[in-house]
Amino acid sequence: MESTVKITAADVNKLRQSTGAGMMDCKKALVEAEGDFDKAIEVLRKKGQKVAANRADRESSEGAAIAKVNADNTVGVAIVLGCETDFVGKNENFIALANELADLAFNFNTKEELLAADFGGMTVADKLIEQTGVIGEKLDINAFEKLEAAYVGSYVHINKIAALVGLTANVKNAETLAKDVAMQVASMGATTLSYKDFDAAFIASELEARIAVIEKDNEEFARLGKTLKNVPQYISMAQLTPEVLAQAEEDAKAQLKAEGKPEQIWDKILPGKIERFISDNTTLDQEQCLLDQNFIKDDKINVAKYVASYGDVAIAGFKRVALG
Repeated sequence: MESTVKITAADVNKLRQSTGAGMMDCKKALVEAEGDFDKAIEVLRKKGQKVAANRADRESSEGAAIAKVNADNTVGVAIVLGCETDFVGKNENFIALANELADLAFNFNTKEELLAADFGGMTVADKLIEQTGVIGEKLDINAFEKLEAAYVGSYVHINKIAALVGLTANVKNAETLAKDVAMQVASMGATTLSYKDFDAAFIASELEARIAVIEKDNEEFARLGKTLKNVPQYISMAQLTPEVLAQAEEDAKAQLKAEGKPEQIWDKILPGKIERFISDNTTLDQEQCLLDQNFIKDDKINVAKYVASYGDVAIAGFKRVALG
């Protein structure tokens, strides 16, 4: 028997505002629920569950990356709300949902805690299922990071990459320092703060892998009569012991002597040669260690020197999230 309950435009708008669902979906849900608002939400949620089940194997590699800090800049959060297409990822309602979830994330420490949190009378996980039904695409929180420090700054690159940087002190112009370094993190994708954090086995494995690639390239270069690439002995400052550096200096002196350079000017030339030796043999650090990377706003200095220019402050930590 067809329902005789009258569904008004106000009823439909109320459900739309609560769920974000389309007008026709809300009207159908209200009709099925015979005008009961709570039951209509459940109807939409069940629809979302069906859609979610059908799209469980889909990739949610698009979406929005959001980073936020609290009022006194001591806590920052960064999340990625994932969806299937760039079109949905740019939708205002989708981005608004991502921002709401980021605001909520300040109260939790893990993705699991966030998914279990209350969101308007349902869990965040259920809200994402509901919105899967509304939008028609798989939604998920693909990344969640939280950072606490004396001062936390953030940077977001067109909702594709978000970064947080914590400082050990709230120094003068801390906002500029933290934002600049967060931009560095977003752009260059460091994995660790310093080469001192590397494990010896990891360095050895990376060196072996890089040598294998270069040797393969050199086989082709040799066949074509091209100049061969240099095969490195070292890739991290962790390998450049005092003995290695001392030998590098002796080798540089021998080179200067062979070139006929007067010994009285060696002291002026040697520092540059040693600096070049270090630069050529720390490629892993430059790629993955934040403090050793060339600063993106001034490639004549590294990040460590830029941070030092602000006085008695250091990087306490950093986090990065990105689509994909």
